Amino acid sequence: MPSTGFTETGYGGGVTVLVGAERGAYPHANSVLVRGSAETLVVDPSLSLVGTAPAADVVLVSHAHEDHVAGLGEYEVPVHVHVRDLAALRSRAAMVEGFGLPPDSAAQTERMLRERFHVRDRTEATGFEDGTVFDLGGRTVTVVHLPGHTAGHCGFLIEPDGFLFVADIDLTSFGPYYGDVGSSLTDFEASMRRCREIDARWYGTAHQKGVIEGAAEFAERLDAFAGVTARRDATLLAFLAEPRTVDEIAGHRLVYRPHVEGPQVLPVERRTAARHLDRLVGSGQVLEVEPGRFRAT
Repeated sequence: MPSTGFTETGYGGGVTVLVGAERGAYPHANSVLVRGSAETLVVDPSLSLVGTAPAADVVLVSHAHEDHVAGLGEYEVPVHVHVRDLAALRSRAAMVEGFGLPPDSAAQTERMLRERFHVRDRTEATGFEDGTVFDLGGRTVTVVHLPGHTAGHCGFLIEPDGFLFVADIDLTSFGPYYGDVGSSLTDFEASMRRCREIDARWYGTAHQKGVIEGAAEFAERLDAFAGVTARRDATLLAFLAEPRTVDEIAGHRLVYRPHVEGPQVLPVERRTAARHLDRLVGSGQVLEVEPGRFRAT
């Protein structure tokens, strides 16, 4: 079993990042504890909080993925997520459906969510929208909708501390992930642009990169993160020197390295390939030369 436990690092007067085991690398994640004069709030209770979760009056979930809700069972308090991810938080089956896995893998994944990540149906969860403000007393948490990773993926701006939690716009070398059924490459790129427009003192990520200080440093790292998407375009265009099908592109791989195996690999590769193809066809860089076969122009 993965180790649990977290370390605490404070930012400003009331923000504490609960750094997950292995620096928040999956299956762990980094959570955030926000203290106001009236209430305390937790964002994304991770696997590292199981058995050691700090008390809170309310929980916010950035998006309905297992590594961001594995510690949610520690809390019997109001739970909120963006309305577009609400169904997946209320129903573990809906969460699995959103992964778009083959039927023979769905049952195995559902069991993994239940046993490894303690995911259960939170039918009482309620939805928020972009711009919703949670007033904790002398400290506010404002929802910043950042779709693309999932349809309801959100960040949270914490004031007056100037702390922006960007969740799975996580700046890792893996790059942006938009391989779920409800994901969007176009929305992910728009969300990265929106993050650039928010001038914060600290930018907190959900995984290994932790907290970045200063807008300039954050922008530089965001450039590198976004560059992965551009490299996928370049890889695809080079591969399309000859006509290829989506399945051939998926086998060539834009997302995962060749040694990576798992039931999610081919479905994610197919959806990622299709999303890049849609954009490149729209920009005139790729043509569908015959039904289902594509070539770079």
